[in-house]
Amino acid sequence: MTRHGGTMMRFQLLGPLSIAQGPETVVLKPSKPTSLLAALLLHPGAVVSTDYLLRAVWDEEPPATARAALQTCVLRLRRLFEKYGISATTIEAVPGGYRMRNDEETLDLVLFRLLTARARAAAGSGEELYRLRESLSLWHGQPLSNVASRMLQRDAAPALEQERLRVLERVCDLELAAGNCHQVLIDLYETTRRHPVRERFTEQLIEALYRTGRQAEALAEYRAVRDRLREELGVDPGPGLRRLELAILRSEELGGPTARTPEVEPAPPRPALTVAGPPAHGGFPPVPGFAGREADLRSMALRLTDPDGCRLIVVSGAPGIGKSALARQSAYAAQGTFPGGVFDVDLTRPDGSPLDVEEARKLLPDPREPGRRLLILDNAAGAGQVLPLLPGTGTATVVITSRRALAAVVATHGGAVHRLDVLGPAEALGLLSGLVGAERITAEERAARELAAACGYFPLALRIAAGRLLTRPALSVADCAAWLAQDPPGRLALPEDPRLSVPEVVGRAVAALAPELREVFLRLGSLKQGSGLAAAGSATVLEQLVEAGMLEDGPPGQPYRIHAFLRVCARWLAREADGAAPAAAHP
Repeated sequence: MTRHGGTMMRFQLLGPLSIAQGPETVVLKPSKPTSLLAALLLHPGAVVSTDYLLRAVWDEEPPATARAALQTCVLRLRRLFEKYGISATTIEAVPGGYRMRNDEETLDLVLFRLLTARARAAAGSGEELYRLRESLSLWHGQPLSNVASRMLQRDAAPALEQERLRVLERVCDLELAAGNCHQVLIDLYETTRRHPVRERFTEQLIEALYRTGRQAEALAEYRAVRDRLREELGVDPGPGLRRLELAILRSEELGGPTARTPEVEPAPPRPALTVAGPPAHGGFPPVPGFAGREADLRSMALRLTDPDGCRLIVVSGAPGIGKSALARQSAYAAQGTFPGGVFDVDLTRPDGSPLDVEEARKLLPDPREPGRRLLILDNAAGAGQVLPLLPGTGTATVVITSRRALAAVVATHGGAVHRLDVLGPAEALGLLSGLVGAERITAEERAARELAAACGYFPLALRIAAGRLLTRPALSVADCAAWLAQDPPGRLALPEDPRLSVPEVVGRAVAALAPELREVFLRLGSLKQGSGLAAAGSATVLEQLVEAGMLEDGPPGQPYRIHAFLRVCARWLAREADGAAPAAAHP
C-alpha cells in the first residue's frame, strides 16, 4: 500500500469490499477482479494458492483457460490500484500463488483482529471493553456483500460474521458484569432478532430485562424462543436458558458473568495471550479431539512435573506436525504442577507474521507474581525472537514451539529439545475418530486408513480432512479420500482460515527460507522416493533445512530424510511456482 495525497489507503472487508482514503470510500463493483481481491485480502500476508483463487473467482468450476484468465484479473486489479495511487507490487506473484502483505494500517480485518487480541490481553475489564467496542466500530455493513463469488459467500462471509458476533457476545457479557443493563438492551434487541437461534444473545437479553425490573418481558422472551426452537428445530432451550428461567421464577438475584467467555466456534482467531489460572479457577483447557502421542505426552509430563527438571523445553518439527497441540495438551495434563497458572503466548500476528520483540514482551506475564508457572511461547520464528524474551520469564517453566530446533536458545539457556514426527497409522485413525466420530470412521475403516495416508499422517492435514467430513455429513469417507488423493496438498484447505490450509502453512514456511534453501527444498520434490538427498544440495544447505524443520535426521548411512508428505508438498509448490512464473512477468 502507498500513501495517496498524504493519506494511507485502506482496504475494507468488514462490510462491502471497498477502498478508503480518509473520509472517502469507493465501493467496488461485483466482478471477477473483486472476487479475486476479496480472496487475497481474506488471507493477509499469506500465500494464497492458485487453485484456491481459481475456485473463488469461478465458483469451483474454472474453465480450461482459467489460469491465463486469472493473470488477466491480476492485471486488472493492478490497473485499478494505480488509479487510486496504490502500488502495483501490492499483489505479489510467489511460488504457489499470490500474496498481499497487509497490516493494521492497510486492512480493517487485520486491525479488527489485532484490537480483539489486545482486548483479551488487557489488564482489566474496562480496557477490554474499550478495545472490543473500538474493534466493532470498524464494521460498516454485511461483509463481502458486493462480492459475487458463491464460494466466498458460502464460506468466508459467515466466518467473518461469526468473528463479529463472538466479540459482540463478549461486549454484552462485560456490560452486564458492569451493571450497564439499560445500555446493552439496544445491542441485544437487534441482535436477537437477526440471530434468533443463537441462545447466548437471548440469555443476555433476558438477563438484562430481568435486572432492569422487567420480569414479565424477560419470561415472554424465554417462552418465545422456547416455542421457536421447538417448532423450527424440534429441540428445547439449552441448559443456560433453562437455568435462567428458573432463577427468574424464583426471583433470584442475578450478577454479571464476569468470568464468562464467548462460545467457541470453529476456527476462531486465537488471541495473542491465553491465560488460565490455577485449576480451582477453571484451568487450562484440553485440545479438542487430541489423540495418540502417548510416548510424547509421557516424555513431556516427566519433564514438566519434575521439580528439579529443566526449565526450558523446545518442541520442534515440520510445519503442521502438531507442535502447538502437543504443548497445550501437555500443559493441560500437567497444570496441577503449576499453582501460579498456565500462560499461552502466540508469537505470531493474525496474518502469520512474527511479533517483534517489544510486542511479544508486552504479552508476557509479570515475573514477580508468586507461584510456579508454565509459559508457552507458541510459533516462535527463531532464536532472535526468543532470546530477548527469556530474561523476562523469571522462574517460569517455558515451553517453546517452533519449526526450528532453536539450537542457539538451548545452547545458551540449557533445556531439552523434543522433535516431533508424524502420527502412526493407528494414531491418525484415533484423531479422525475423535474429530469426526468413531461410528463414522469405523464404518469405513479401510477408506479412513487411505484418507490418513493421503494426509501423510500430519495432524494439520487430518484436521482439515475431518473438517471437510464434518461440514458434509452426506460425504462418504471413501469419496473424501479419493477426492483428496487427486491433489493432496492443494485440496487440503478450509477456505475460512489460512491456518487450516496445507498450501498456505507449508508455503509460508518455504517462503521464509533463504533463496538457496528454498530452491533446494523445492528440488527435493523431484527426487524419487528412497533416493538419497545429497544430490539436491550441499551438506551445509541440507543441515540448515533440518534446523528449519523441513528435513529430519536420517537413518545410519543416510544423514537426512524428508517426510513423504513434505516431499509431495515440495513437488506441488514447485509445479505451482512454474505455473505462477508467467504471472510474475506479465501482469
